[in-house]
Amino acid sequence: GIGLGLAQRWAHDGWQVIATAREPQSAEGLWSLKQDFPDLQIEQLDLGDSSSIAALVSTLAERPIDMLINNAGIFGRFPLVENISTQRFGTLDYEVWAEVMRVNCFGTVELTEALMPAIEASERKTVITLSSAAGSIGGHQAPAIPYTSSKTALNKAMTTIARTVKDRGVLVAIVCPGHVRTRLGLGGGEIEVDESVSGLATLIGSFTIEDSGTFRRYNGDHLVW
Repeated sequence: GIGLGLAQRWAHDGWQVIATAREPQSAEGLWSLKQDFPDLQIEQLDLGDSSSIAALVSTLAERPIDMLINNAGIFGRFPLVENISTQRFGTLDYEVWAEVMRVNCFGTVELTEALMPAIEASERKTVITLSSAAGSIGGHQAPAIPYTSSKTALNKAMTTIARTVKDRGVLVAIVCPGHVRTRLGLGGGEIEVDESVSGLATLIGSFTIEDSGTFRRYNGDHLVW
């Protein structure tokens, strides 16, 4: 998926990459990548579990973190197609909604807050959050209420964080990777992972502190809120 592609790109560019997975022992792609990049660090993280977030922060022991890339996210329960009704008004499953909000918004913000001292202690001071055009109120009309509302809430939280930490020199930007052909893409998708990652890397590399709080597509286009 996109996370593996991002880890590969930054490792290839010479970064010390710390990659996380809910079940590291099953993350075959990361272990395969580690064969090519032995310095790759693989850690356990479940954004739906505060104790998991705390454990990761403790493991990192306030090491300076130049760039935090918030990539984890869920759509809902698998199999997605069979469970799509849980996302739609009239047949909403509120437990699913709570799970999606917990991971996509609350957990992402909780991790960002917990790691902010380590980010501020670094040279680059950058937070990149992968969101979705589905979270745009003005530009997207998908009927999946839990997923889309989680991204809208995430966008608002990150713009608030961006304003809060900008005077400390921390860049916080929100990016949409596009409709990528991954498991989360419900079997569809318009672009491949490589195209998305390449665009994201170029975009992120161009960011300055003045881009903090913006919402951009992988190709650089600005997205409406």
